[in-house]
Amino acid sequence: MKLYYFTGACSLGIHVLLEEAGAVYETSFVDFTKGEQHGAAYLAVNPKGKVPALELDEGGVLTEWPAIAAWIAAEYPAAKLVPAAPLAAARVLEMVAYVNSTVHSQGFARMVRSGAFAPNPADKEAVKARGKEIFAEGFELIAKALGDKPFVAGAEFSVADAALFYVEQWAKVTKQTLPAVIEAHYERMLARPAVGRVMAAEGLA
Repeated sequence: MKLYYFTGACSLGIHVLLEEAGAVYETSFVDFTKGEQHGAAYLAVNPKGKVPALELDEGGVLTEWPAIAAWIAAEYPAAKLVPAAPLAAARVLEMVAYVNSTVHSQGFARMVRSGAFAPNPADKEAVKARGKEIFAEGFELIAKALGDKPFVAGAEFSVADAALFYVEQWAKVTKQTLPAVIEAHYERMLARPAVGRVMAAEGLA
C-alpha cells in the first residue's frame, strides 16, 4: 500500500489514519512546489492531480479524502475509527464532510488559491478576505459542536479528528487564531503517538 502525499497537505490527515490503524504502507512524496501533481507520472496514478491518493495492495487507487478515510476505517475495524452507533457514526461523517467541503474547499482554498475563485485579478484580495472569514467561521461552528468533548465522537478518536487536525495545522501555519476548544483539540492530537510519528515523517515536528 502506498500513500501519495505532499507535506502538510490534506493528505496529512490520511497519513495520521494509516498510523492510527497500524497499517503497513509506504509513502510517495508528490512535490507540489515543482508541479509534480500535474506531471504525467502522477496523473497516471491520480488523473485528478491532487493528494491524497492511496494505492491498494490488491490493485487500484483510491482518491478523495472521505472515501479513503472510510476505507481505512472499514479495513481496520480494530482501530475503531468510526463509532459503531449509527448516530455517532453519522456525526463523525458529518464533521468530515464539513471540514472537507467548507472549511477546506470554500475557506482555505480561497485564502491560498484566490486566483481560482477570482478571474479578475482585482478581486483576489476580496476573495482571500472572504476565505479567511469562512475558515474562521468554520472553526467557531466546530468549536460549538465539540464543546467539552475531547474528540469529535466523544471520548474516542475517529476519522473526524484526523480531518479536523489537518485544517488546524493549516491554521497554525498561516498564523490564524483558533478558538480555545479547537486549540485544546490540536494539542491533544499532537500528543497522540501516531500523530507524532506522522509529523516527524513529514518534517513538521
